[in-house]
Amino acid sequence: MSDLITLTINGKSVQAKEGEYILNVARANDIFVPAVCYLTRCSPTLACRLCLVEADGKQVYSCNTKIKEGMNITTDTANIAKERRAIMEVYDVNHPLQCGVCDQSGECELQNYSLYMKVDSQSYTIKDVPRPAANWGVMKYDPGLCIVCEKCVTVCKDMIGSNALSTVKRGADAIEKTFKDTMPKDAYSMWNKLNKSLIGFDEDSCTDCGECISVCPVGALVSSDFQYKSNAWELNKIPAANPHSSDCAFMYYETKHESIENAEPKIYRVTNEHHYSTLNGAARFGYDFENKVQGKDEESFAKAVEAFKKADSILFNSYITNEEAFILQKIANKTGAKLVNKDAYNYKNFLSAYSSTSGTALYSSTLKDVHDSNFVISVGSYLKSDLPNARYALNNSVVMNKGAALYFHPISDKVMEKVGKRGKTTEFVQYNPLSEESVLYLILDKFGKDLPQDIQSFIDSQKETRTKTIVETVKETVVEVIKDEETGEETEKKKVVSKKVNKEVEFEYTKLLDNLGLDEKFLDTLEALLAKKDTYSLIVGEDLYTHPRSENLAKLCGFIDKYTDFSIVIIPSQTNTLGVSLICDLSDEATGSTVGYNEKADFQLSALGDGDLDMPALNQQEGTFTNIDKKVIPTNVAIDYKGYVLNDIANVVLEDDVEYTIEYTIQLPEELGFKAVDFDKLPNYFGNDRVEFRGYDLVPQEIVVPKTLEEGLNELSVEQVDEALSATLTLSENETLIYRANPINQFNEFTAIAHEFAKDLQSGVFVSEELFGKLELEKGDKVKVSSNGTELELNVYCDDQISGEIAYVSTFQKDLDTKALFDGYRFSKAVIKKA
Repeated sequence: MSDLITLTINGKSVQAKEGEYILNVARANDIFVPAVCYLTRCSPTLACRLCLVEADGKQVYSCNTKIKEGMNITTDTANIAKERRAIMEVYDVNHPLQCGVCDQSGECELQNYSLYMKVDSQSYTIKDVPRPAANWGVMKYDPGLCIVCEKCVTVCKDMIGSNALSTVKRGADAIEKTFKDTMPKDAYSMWNKLNKSLIGFDEDSCTDCGECISVCPVGALVSSDFQYKSNAWELNKIPAANPHSSDCAFMYYETKHESIENAEPKIYRVTNEHHYSTLNGAARFGYDFENKVQGKDEESFAKAVEAFKKADSILFNSYITNEEAFILQKIANKTGAKLVNKDAYNYKNFLSAYSSTSGTALYSSTLKDVHDSNFVISVGSYLKSDLPNARYALNNSVVMNKGAALYFHPISDKVMEKVGKRGKTTEFVQYNPLSEESVLYLILDKFGKDLPQDIQSFIDSQKETRTKTIVETVKETVVEVIKDEETGEETEKKKVVSKKVNKEVEFEYTKLLDNLGLDEKFLDTLEALLAKKDTYSLIVGEDLYTHPRSENLAKLCGFIDKYTDFSIVIIPSQTNTLGVSLICDLSDEATGSTVGYNEKADFQLSALGDGDLDMPALNQQEGTFTNIDKKVIPTNVAIDYKGYVLNDIANVVLEDDVEYTIEYTIQLPEELGFKAVDFDKLPNYFGNDRVEFRGYDLVPQEIVVPKTLEEGLNELSVEQVDEALSATLTLSENETLIYRANPINQFNEFTAIAHEFAKDLQSGVFVSEELFGKLELEKGDKVKVSSNGTELELNVYCDDQISGEIAYVSTFQKDLDTKALFDGYRFSKAVIKKA
């Protein structure tokens, strides 16, 4: 890490890391510098030029000028003020005066800066041209309002990695030449570009995250669903956490009364602090899933209490708060019931096996660490759908840190392949399921240092010396005889020429590549990707902890953590999987009488309104989640709930008197890394220096590692391990490989009922174009899918973003028991026939 250097801004002495941009250093020290186009975590675009400052007597752009030791900076001079004023006037040329109905009014940066720079007259004019509005799915684009700041283009490229937006040319009259001589230089340059440009959209690349809407400083990009629904200043901003996935990203539920007749609050939209935190589409658009209960059903409540007292098993998922998980554990301790949560059970066991070789109770990395890395490997996660924010982190690493990445997964996906440049900054390896162990051994082989003897011996057993032909350029000295035509005298002239020759060379090959369908060319690609890389992250996904040999995979991950320079993040598959796995003692299978919390059971509590007793949804609760970054994060109530909550049942079963569920926040188990902090004292904001003050970090717990690390792996002979590595899901002629995964932005039954997604709900089987044609399917068809002793009739859709003879099956609909098609592992063999 670079040492701090000292510089002066407006007479104030400040310290910052070498290599930081002036703009970020100024902001971190509460010194205001205007900037419309700059995004903190993305590359500078130099589109607005408002961030002009004077550094050591020279006028520079603070967004892309790095600080130096002793630099003296002034953020405002007479000339800079003149430039900024002219730039704002240019932005206001032909900008429609429709603030009264514009959705951005009240939080519009064009409004704010026009007022800040006291723009009260207009010096520049040009004839306007037609710029019709466009409907881009979840958003609408009005080019008449667009100031072409390129924030949307930048965030889509640098953060999201979809590259769905770009600047395109538009027809326009030329700016009068007299302006070039009479107006400030930067203002003219900016106007010339603005006058020729619009934003273009590639629908096939868009993943509907809506981050471009969030970063738009004006009303050019708005949510199709929100447009003309409310003025921004009427909305109440409630800080919360993404309830649908384990990033638990910071967001606001924005609410107000529904109408004059109905004073009940309604969520109108979800927003975020885009300089600090990125939202996926599910968080932004899947917000209205509240359970509309008008009162307490005392009869059903009494039945629920009795059901809990008699239950042999309590079934639940990980879309709950830490406090609710703690309550369920207390009830189980009192009644002796088993707690059954397959998702958290698999994750907990994986973490336990990982800890036995890594020596730490939790994985070593965070998504921020991935952002900050310059070499990232992802294995066992369908990042696009499993956790979009992990995809954003990987993309940010490649694009912003000039990094490189390897993405290992059995499904080839066009969205993922937009990250970086294939073969130069990224490589995508499509392998057969069950081959994940080979990937981890390959990492240990390439990056391991002082490995345990049995690991090293096995890796060495996979190696062999091979030869290959390379083309080598050699230099030769040749003699050329030159004859003088007049005298007939001959002279010799030597010169050096280059010549290409074939050469046989030996190299070390590992048979681990065979298991992944790779050859020696991959080794060359890997070497090229690793050039000048020094910070490494490994992303591990759900495919590994549902794998038949998940224990071994977990221990190999532990070895990678301990014996390589990689830090590891293990993606929790649901919002609070990590929290539940820490708090609860879990079982795999239910027995006897059952109670279900948002799961089917003999007696069911449900936030969907489809059970025996209603419960609040996560947007109706306050409490905490434990996110992927190992932070305990607070979330707050957006919508009122008038029914019973889990705490009410606990008070009767436990014979207790706890008024609010959040009274359990301070009681979360300290021996497992939680802190005794009251809910109302948990911070929930970002600093100007980009530091996250949200909740608190789990306290790391040390684990005693066996002295003989060789005992950490399953006791198999080299031959047996080799056989396990070569295992694959062999398909018969009529079988197809299926994968348990959801389409982008669908995570659970709650995203499914949110109105933005429910209006165009697609659930069932998603197949590649190749497989769609092979099965002779047409749009609107249904198919019968037989696997794992189960046959279901499902809707079928063609997903043109994936390739190969493969299908994935959605699981987000509660009443569609598609999970039965799989026996634990996310992959299965199936027979798919047109219904």
